[in-house]
Amino acid sequence: MSIRITGISLPNEELIDFTIVDGKWDDQYSLDLDQRIEGWILPGLVDVHTHPGATKAGQPIDEKLLRAELLRDIDHGVIAIRSPGLAGTPPDWFGKDLELPIAFHAGPWLAKPGQFITGWGRRVSDADFPRVAAAQASASGWCKIIADWGVDDEAISLDVMKEIVTAVHEVNGRVAVHSQNEAGSTAAVLAGVDSLEHGMWLNEDLLTQMATQGTALVPTLAIFNQSVERFRTQEPSAKRDWYVGGTERHPHLIQSALAAGVRVLAGTDSGELSIIDEIQALAAAGANPLTAIGAASWQAREFLGLGALKSGQSADATIYRSDPRLDLEILAHPEWVISRGEILRSPKL
Repeated sequence: MSIRITGISLPNEELIDFTIVDGKWDDQYSLDLDQRIEGWILPGLVDVHTHPGATKAGQPIDEKLLRAELLRDIDHGVIAIRSPGLAGTPPDWFGKDLELPIAFHAGPWLAKPGQFITGWGRRVSDADFPRVAAAQASASGWCKIIADWGVDDEAISLDVMKEIVTAVHEVNGRVAVHSQNEAGSTAAVLAGVDSLEHGMWLNEDLLTQMATQGTALVPTLAIFNQSVERFRTQEPSAKRDWYVGGTERHPHLIQSALAAGVRVLAGTDSGELSIIDEIQALAAAGANPLTAIGAASWQAREFLGLGALKSGQSADATIYRSDPRLDLEILAHPEWVISRGEILRSPKL
């Protein structure tokens, strides 16, 4: 089947005219066409922080649920995901099934003893952290470090974090770090990790260094906005103030990060929320619509090493009837979803 795609692409409002040849974009005009698709074109949506496949925290991967959640991602126009932490070893088809999103993962979360969710991840001593992290990144491309967990937890030290980053980068891996405290975020940035997840108590003085060294910020705003109400109803406590205060300072942190040139990316951290929820949360926090969309599209794809809307690149696209910048709700209703040259979703006639 020969398919022609024409329309206006974002972010640059370029008029594109491609055919799909062997799963890739081709700019050579062809008269032998079976189908023509028109619309507003993104190079696909990406959820860069998701943990699919578990019924609840601490439970193992349920393959049926995992497939169902990934199919729902396709329905939302998401054709690539990064899972910085999985509830278990993924099935062989994860990331390879052409009907499901391209997938990157970090294996199990790596945390200090006594921290993180019971039943998930590995507990690692400071002395073993560099070796274990490098082994995981060598196997899966990424490792996920829990720099801190609760409000009073001791964070991984800067010295240990530097050793982790050095060991992982030596095997050409990448480091994602969870942090909700200032100490863990500081260690992560100063050590030069590849992505900081959440980071609500990050010292804004470090944003320039983040931008310079290419550390991405993945705030996962929507899930915190959803869960913070539960904390607001609690009696005053250090934990309540930590969670509510961190959530309330998140929007200003996002605005400052964008102004400093930090790559801010969109991730749901939830099986219940969609990537559109996170895009809308970024916009509500002060990102303009194009920037919010880019955090879940071309910016995320570039960060993960995926292609663009260019001849010779993988034919990946999410296509809409109208310009999604005018109304972000349009993103919830993709007309066409194309991944690796395969049409996965099309208009219902």
